[in-house]
Amino acid sequence: MTIGRTWSVSLLGLRGAVVEIEADISSNLPAFVLIGLPDAALGEAKDRVRAAATNSGCGLPNRKITVNLSPAALPKHGSGFDLAIALAALAAAGTVRVESIDSVLHLGELGLDGRLRPIDGILPCVLAASRAGFTTVMVATGNADEASLVPGVRIVPVASLRDAAIWHGGEFQPEPVDAILRPVVPDRSDDAGDLADVAGNTDAVEAMIVAAAGGHHVFLLGPPGAGKTMLASRLPGLLPDLDSEAALEVSSIRSLCGLPVGGSLSRRPPLESPHHTATAAALVGGGSGQIRPGAAARASHGVLFLDEAPEFSPSVLDALRQPLESGVISIHRANAVAHFPGRFQLVMAANPCPCGQYGARDSECTCPPNSRRKYVGRLSGPLLDRIDIQFRVQRITAAQLRVSADGSHTSSAEARARVVDARAVAADRLVRTPWSLNSEVPGTWLRGPSTRLGLSTTTSIDRALERGGITMRGYDRILRLAWTICDLDGATAPTAAHVGQALFLRRAISS
Repeated sequence: MTIGRTWSVSLLGLRGAVVEIEADISSNLPAFVLIGLPDAALGEAKDRVRAAATNSGCGLPNRKITVNLSPAALPKHGSGFDLAIALAALAAAGTVRVESIDSVLHLGELGLDGRLRPIDGILPCVLAASRAGFTTVMVATGNADEASLVPGVRIVPVASLRDAAIWHGGEFQPEPVDAILRPVVPDRSDDAGDLADVAGNTDAVEAMIVAAAGGHHVFLLGPPGAGKTMLASRLPGLLPDLDSEAALEVSSIRSLCGLPVGGSLSRRPPLESPHHTATAAALVGGGSGQIRPGAAARASHGVLFLDEAPEFSPSVLDALRQPLESGVISIHRANAVAHFPGRFQLVMAANPCPCGQYGARDSECTCPPNSRRKYVGRLSGPLLDRIDIQFRVQRITAAQLRVSADGSHTSSAEARARVVDARAVAADRLVRTPWSLNSEVPGTWLRGPSTRLGLSTTTSIDRALERGGITMRGYDRILRLAWTICDLDGATAPTAAHVGQALFLRRAISS
């Protein structure tokens, strides 16, 4: 008997590690031993593999089969190793060619009847295989379309273990089977409405365009019915299409979450809007066993919208502070650390008080002052300080509605064109730096010799800093906003008017 050797992938976050799978058959008492830190789902593979091989007509010898998953110290999760384990055992038994399986990476879960079931996370697995130098990957038929999104890799779809054994030189007659496909899940529409649907609120519309142009985070405060949710849902429509790398990353996250990906990459930025009862694990990721991405990771390269933000648990909201600064979501476990992308635009919306009417022109608030302070105070100061745009949204009046009906409205397509042009200007200015968006530029660079604004330009924010109206972090964020407004206007450098408008967007809540 020889040792059968093939390959599979173990995922930790979006990063995949290639796992070598070795199978040995000895003349000891019949047994199936799986070693190499498998979890519970993977540990059950020995029963699935033996039953699938028998029912496929390519049974395993009634001897002791030892399967080693290497590196042995790497934790391994899930049922996606089944196909590789079965083929390694068949190679050790001489049923398939050893040299054939050694050059192919295998991914798929086996059913007891020998058919292959599609698995979640196939896209990041094939990406990991490609980066490790593999050019051929065998997957379940139900995963073929998604796996083929990775360029430069030959995808071999198989419906059953018998078909896989035949492809690797097994001397069996083909037997047609019904391939197991993923259920068709209707995907959410990319069209979340047009910006032209927003009646009135011209300042709020302009604030969202500024947010899209610079990649800035937004906090909207206002009474119910003011249009906060409508504005937030239109923001993804203002963002440019994703490039190939970002689209592949977004699709990989969707694949890992078991969401539909299809046969082509989606180029539109995602929108995630978790309910206020969401836990920290649901928001940033976690879970027992294999670490799964949360809503913040699924919103990467798009928008994370938290409606009724004060209703979220303060500890859940504070879990966003690290991703907002670093752009990476890190989830720590005792034996591993998983990393997910966290480059999203955060949009938070809140009522000004529990009844929602404080500050409304057409209603009277019934909440005592202490209740109002406690309600908005559920949003921590350090979190709010990381939000560039803090804007108050008011309900429109009948007069504003009539004026809005008679005037022209900015459509999402028109606003997106402005955003694309402004981002191109910023990218050209930052071409020799590690950044491409104004929201990413650190304050030390903005205040450096090459980009420092004159004293006459920054008088308003200098005075606000001296009086304690803004923090140093807030000062830098106002500078970022000023540069974005400048890019939208087509100016070469921010003026005092740009800085004043940026200060207004930053302090509109307290004004």
